[in-house]
Amino acid sequence: MAVSKSFNFQQPHLIPVDLTRIGITLGDPAGIGYEITARALASGAFKREDIVLFGSRRHYLSAAERCVAGLNADVFTFRDIPSGDVEPGRPGIESGRVAVRSIEQAVSAALHGEISGICTAPISKEAILKAGSRHIDHTTMLEALTGSHDVTTLFETGRLRTIFLTKHLPLREAINMVTRENIRRHIVLADEALKHLGEGRRRIAVAALNPHAGENGILGREEIDEIAPAVSDARAEFSVEGPVPADSVYHMAAEGIFDIVVSLYHDQGHIAAKTLDFRHTVSMNIGLPFLRTSVDHGTAFDIAGKGIADHSSMMHAIHACFRYCKTYASYRRSLAES
Repeated sequence: MAVSKSFNFQQPHLIPVDLTRIGITLGDPAGIGYEITARALASGAFKREDIVLFGSRRHYLSAAERCVAGLNADVFTFRDIPSGDVEPGRPGIESGRVAVRSIEQAVSAALHGEISGICTAPISKEAILKAGSRHIDHTTMLEALTGSHDVTTLFETGRLRTIFLTKHLPLREAINMVTRENIRRHIVLADEALKHLGEGRRRIAVAALNPHAGENGILGREEIDEIAPAVSDARAEFSVEGPVPADSVYHMAAEGIFDIVVSLYHDQGHIAAKTLDFRHTVSMNIGLPFLRTSVDHGTAFDIAGKGIADHSSMMHAIHACFRYCKTYASYRRSLAES
């Protein structure tokens, strides 16, 4: 189900710049998404009228009762996805179906201008594929649902921001994607990402692939043949440096020397962000008609249903959606009007 038959696709409306209502998709009901959302909302940090929940109300009430004593879940606007039984910790067709439908409903609300951004709890690749999805993750699904192109993933961990040249690819395949053309394109995307977030100073670093940036070809030629030429091509238009050795560039960005790092493969950027602050890393999609933020962890099936999941990342993801949604909408409007 790339897009389910009940999903009403349309060209997106421009999100009203003054709209600060966001949607939260609760993720896979067999995972921890419902629990961490309930805990985050029980903190009292968010106004109930500014949030719409998308998912199985039945499973949300169960999760809330399990991990948050006294939470009145009825005070939140809910777009219910009726659901059958789901066993915590066991991804299956039903949990995958609910996760996909939640995303579709939230996207429809955003495209209709009812919400200004979407914050997503984790889904299971296994479960959504079992349910018939042809998309392996949130990003590819959101691209298909909105007809978007050049959507990139950005991580924000304190002052460290990272975008990814490749994500869910085997490492051997990811290395083959380190080309002059791809790097040049991601320098452009990095600059665009910072504009979407309202960043005035846009200093970009491109991480090296090989140890010590290849040591002038001794440890690999990708830096000489692909990365350095791409950076040189881009310098006329952008503030960009690279290749910067990967064992240094993330520390430099976290210290404020760079505003964003182009990471060349999944683990290169993920390890840096999660080591810096595992619980407070926020993932964002840039290039959709609306802002999407997310936790930077999975469904944690091993602890699902136990009421012990840490909701810190969810708190930060919700805060980030509120913090950037107006700036994001304003920049999208300026693009449409230019």
